[in-house]
Amino acid sequence: MPGLLKTEAVVLRSIRYGEADRILHLFTPGHGRIGAIAKGVRRARSRFGARLEPFFHARLVLHEGRGELHTVTSADTISAHPGLREHAVTLDAAALACDAVARLFESSEPHPEVFRLLCNELALLSADSAHARPANGLAFRLKLLLAAGVLPQLATCAACGAAEHLRSFSAAAGGVVCSAHEAAAFPLGEESYRFLVGALGSPLAEAPEAPELALRQAERAIAETAEHHAQVRLRRLLRTA
Repeated sequence: MPGLLKTEAVVLRSIRYGEADRILHLFTPGHGRIGAIAKGVRRARSRFGARLEPFFHARLVLHEGRGELHTVTSADTISAHPGLREHAVTLDAAALACDAVARLFESSEPHPEVFRLLCNELALLSADSAHARPANGLAFRLKLLLAAGVLPQLATCAACGAAEHLRSFSAAAGGVVCSAHEAAAFPLGEESYRFLVGALGSPLAEAPEAPELALRQAERAIAETAEHHAQVRLRRLLRTA
């Protein structure tokens, strides 16, 4: 019907608005990131119940208004991911995953592969808190960079194409660089390099582990790539000591 949008969505964020409403940041497979208002959702007898909480995967009917916000007219839960709410670490990991998607994919351009990736990540975190580790979060972000078209070059030197002595990383150059081009780069250890390659080539559920120093170098490579090529500053996964 004209004016109605039927779609699956993940609730990235929910913000209180007025006395009983909520503003929702949603990510959809066919319409990217969209905003919506759920009217009366905070009332005890709301017809939506608790089906529009952050991290919920739902089937929605939205009314497309004249402004930027759609209006939620119907909501059915596909997955509430209840396990997320059993541990602080899984809630934090889910929030970081949704935040990364929101920052890297701000427009209404469709990215069904990102939607599937996010649903997979939330399902993994809900199923087992062991997935709420930095290595998993970094693997998720690396796959987001691939979907955004800004994946750093890892196979050969981004500056000259050399396949050996890839010991540094330069976001400006576009990825790993060899010893001949490391002047404007930061050191990238062998374990960090193996982690990046392994994380990219493995399913999220099988993200490789690595020592903390290696993960910190990998996080820096991912963060600087996102900032340099997508003008996006991602929140830190690994806290400073």
